[in-house]
Amino acid sequence: MALAGSEVELKVQAMNKKKTTISRSWILLDRDGRDIVLDVDKYAIMRLVEIHARDLRIMDPLLSYPSTILGREKVIVLNLEHIKAIITAEEVLVRDPMDDDVVPVVEELRRRLPLKVSVAGQGQVEEELCVQEGEGGEENEFPFEFRALEVVLEAICSFLDARTRELETAAYPALDELTSKISSRNLDKVRKLKSAMTRLTNRVHKIREELENLLDDDDDMAELYLSRKLAVSSSPSSSSDGPNWHHSPYQGSKIHRSSRGSAATLQGENDVEELEMLLEAYFIQIDGTLNKLTTVREYIDDTEDYINIQLDNHRNQLIQLELFLSSGTVCLSIYSLVAAIFGMNIPYTWKEGHAYVFKWVCIHAPA
Repeated sequence: MALAGSEVELKVQAMNKKKTTISRSWILLDRDGRDIVLDVDKYAIMRLVEIHARDLRIMDPLLSYPSTILGREKVIVLNLEHIKAIITAEEVLVRDPMDDDVVPVVEELRRRLPLKVSVAGQGQVEEELCVQEGEGGEENEFPFEFRALEVVLEAICSFLDARTRELETAAYPALDELTSKISSRNLDKVRKLKSAMTRLTNRVHKIREELENLLDDDDDMAELYLSRKLAVSSSPSSSSDGPNWHHSPYQGSKIHRSSRGSAATLQGENDVEELEMLLEAYFIQIDGTLNKLTTVREYIDDTEDYINIQLDNHRNQLIQLELFLSSGTVCLSIYSLVAAIFGMNIPYTWKEGHAYVFKWVCIHAPA
């Protein structure tokens, strides 16, 4: 799709369409690093990249959809935490480019999407690239969609790893402080850190699970080869068929992953080694982040066990004190019993001539 044509079409649609839906900000970047900021609604985006509402709905920030990487007929739909993007074989659409967490991703896309060539041999390289594109040269060149996917995966993995390091920096001193001094303030601080760690662990686990599911299914990985599918569809054997997206509104759409065939599998359905190596690299990185969080949780559990041991020790001391006080109470009760017996107004024959007994009983009873 042409960048200039897309810009004019989207501007006209944005001017003529009534404000019946909420407009969202998008940025469109092509393979040369050029970008256009678009303020259009979801229907314009659906027409631009030829996807359906169900696919675009997973990128709605008002809906709590899990992290997802979806391969469609012509696009890759990404919903990874704060990064929500649509990747085609030639362009990338990123939602909310002014967001503080998304700005670094956009800058990295601008820097890494264009192919770096020398000025002296630029014309020759461009000519060679054109020949390669015509002859299926994408096998020797990292596809555009994978360069964009790599930037997004690197950004989200680095973001979660940074959040994990921040949590580690705050958690370990707080846990050590709680170990040395158990107080309400320290307990509340650790409680908040544990809640934050649980939320972060769930976020990291969702990304890891999505990458793992993708790596386990070669058909899903084959769906992400957009350049390969584009080359097959533009070949002379398939050019006469023409696009048929509008004739079948549900073609190429799937909510749950299935093992359906696609044009990408015509060149070898198991030829996904390039993408597999890319995904494995970031799977290992996100798995390392999850291991860090697991280590923090184990440290928290160890601290809780240590605190419970301390509490048990204090509880045993209280039980010992209670036993001591109970023994003292029994002794006092015996003393009171002896005093009560001698204080009763009842005549005893053994009292006569033994008045000194009362004195000795009063002296030795407390002992």
